Amino acid sequence: MSGRSSASPPLRPSALASLPIEFIGSWPDPSTPLDPPLSEVAFVGRSNVGKSSLLNALVARKGLARVSGTPGKTRLMNVFRLPTFYLVDLPGYGYAKASHSERLGFRKLLDAYLAKREHLVGVVWLLDIRHPPSAEDRVVQEVLIGSGRPVLAVLTKGDKLTRTQRLKAAAERATELGLERS
Repeated sequence: MSGRSSASPPLRPSALASLPIEFIGSWPDPSTPLDPPLSEVAFVGRSNVGKSSLLNALVARKGLARVSGTPGKTRLMNVFRLPTFYLVDLPGYGYAKASHSERLGFRKLLDAYLAKREHLVGVVWLLDIRHPPSAEDRVVQEVLIGSGRPVLAVLTKGDKLTRTQRLKAAAERATELGLERS
């Protein structure tokens, strides 16, 4: 698996900000076909890592993906359509205040999504810069490697650290996960 770590957000506005985007729907079944068939980019990470916040920031729309103070609100495959591709917000793993069977269901959705989606062109894997990879992060890393899909590792929560702390933590996370640094 290759990935890049980043200690700070991009300095220029997202190219996606000017594109039309719409919420298409939520599905529990990862084999649900999307019409029209377009490339898909999936967002994966722990329940409290900020997937929805990153999606909103990328498209410069605060309320597109629902953000909550309570982790684990994403329970289904949430799909957003841009003109030429889809962004897919998948349920988080780890912290979610969900039953054991619900958490297993989230994991099955991730496994099946990675295995079945013929138009999946890449995965954005979000990790909290402040913490070493958890056991669940390691399991998901193996699942991502096994999928053979391109993966971009993104470190979140950097705003909670000083610049010096961010740089140090980014180097530590890259080393711990065996990622290239940029």
